Amino acid sequence: MQRKYGGRRYYTMYHGTKVPAAYSILRNGFRVSTGGMLGEGVYVSRDIEKASKYPIGATDQKVVLKLSVRVGKVKRIDRQDHPLRLTWHNHGYDSAWMPPGCGMVPSGQEEDCVYDPKRIKVTDVVRGPPEHVAALKKLI
Repeated sequence: MQRKYGGRRYYTMYHGTKVPAAYSILRNGFRVSTGGMLGEGVYVSRDIEKASKYPIGATDQKVVLKLSVRVGKVKRIDRQDHPLRLTWHNHGYDSAWMPPGCGMVPSGQEEDCVYDPKRIKVTDVVRGPPEHVAALKKLI
């Protein structure tokens, strides 16, 4: 879902993580990943089901955070050999978007990468172990 405030585009997105990382995010903000498919940034998705799969390999203690993301100038990256796949931020873009079905990941789901974590605000905890959800929501 896209909203505009003062000419700025905000999207509702999601981020999947583990319980300890969710507490850290809510207390200290997001940390930038350095080794992802789209380069440096915070990885998020408009697809809650995609976010729910992360972290890959974790079977329990998963949390999905609902976010409001100010995407800024977005670069579409739709193939592995895209010349800006890892350097989009150096070319004036704030976010990179990998559209669904572009063939870059086996799941076929979309993914976004936001360079500056300050563009991301956690608005809710939508999935997670019941014993942690209420405590996490108090930190928002």
